[in-house]
Amino acid sequence: MTMRSIFAGMFLLAAGAGLAAAADGGATSPAEADADFALQGEFVGTVKNDEGDVIVGVQVIALGDGLFRGIGHIGGLPGDGWDGTARITAEARRDGDSVRFASDNGSVGLLTADRLIVQVDGNQVGRLERVVRKSPTLGAAPPEGAVVLFDGKSTDQFPGAKMTEDGLLIAGATSGPKFGSCRVHLEFLLPYMPAARGQGRANSGCYLQGRYEVQILDSFGLDGLNNECGGIYTVRAPSVNMCLPPLAWQTYDIDFTAAKYDAQGTKVADAHLTVRHNGVLIHENVPVPEATRAAPVKDGPEHGPLYLQDHGNPVRFRNIWVVPRPE
Repeated sequence: MTMRSIFAGMFLLAAGAGLAAAADGGATSPAEADADFALQGEFVGTVKNDEGDVIVGVQVIALGDGLFRGIGHIGGLPGDGWDGTARITAEARRDGDSVRFASDNGSVGLLTADRLIVQVDGNQVGRLERVVRKSPTLGAAPPEGAVVLFDGKSTDQFPGAKMTEDGLLIAGATSGPKFGSCRVHLEFLLPYMPAARGQGRANSGCYLQGRYEVQILDSFGLDGLNNECGGIYTVRAPSVNMCLPPLAWQTYDIDFTAAKYDAQGTKVADAHLTVRHNGVLIHENVPVPEATRAAPVKDGPEHGPLYLQDHGNPVRFRNIWVVPRPE
């Protein structure tokens, strides 16, 4: 069997479970999560097929009420080996502590919390182990000249914002300091909301100057559109979807060049964004022609704040600092 027939057969028979959107307040720690949380995540390993040994990455998404979606990637995971070809996607239901993907072509995948075993006609042809990826910029220390906006000690730099008892910034925060061109580092945690769908699943946003939004959303395993995590909202989709599973700390490292205006207040150059999501370059010097539709600050030459949008979901932030750059 080819790799595609093994995985397509394994997934397709399990597909077709009804997936209804539902309200989901969101868990902000594994202790608050349901039993499905332990099975969600990323798995990588080698599968034998007629074309030889092939590295495969699978992302498993919890969809609530025991339902799961598996997404197979040939070559590895997005941002780490995936060859960019079409993905193989399907749904299955949990049975006890495991999820079984099976088909009538003889291919079977048995998912547990630690691994995904692939069999064909009763013979094991692959073993994918759980991996837990971490951004290489997690915990990055602010360099000389940085303005530290949040370090878990207080919300002084975000007037009126709220902080959790364990020192995390709650979404819905506008910085007191305002910036022009700058470099931004921030770390964010997406709540686990398995029953939520689309824009209702861990929605927030990072607005440069309060104008230009880099979307924050639980887009783990999705296509990576401009309204999903890493997207410059309505402007440009990320080059690769680097969203990690919910409850994993993630990073944005953003180089922002402010729009330029002449002495009469006429814009002569658009703002530009370069974005690294979890250490991977997903946008490079992308022009942003106007402020995002929901931006609290309208287009103009004035400096603006860092705004972390509250969209009703318990997104959390930590380790936020900004390095101003010469205009």
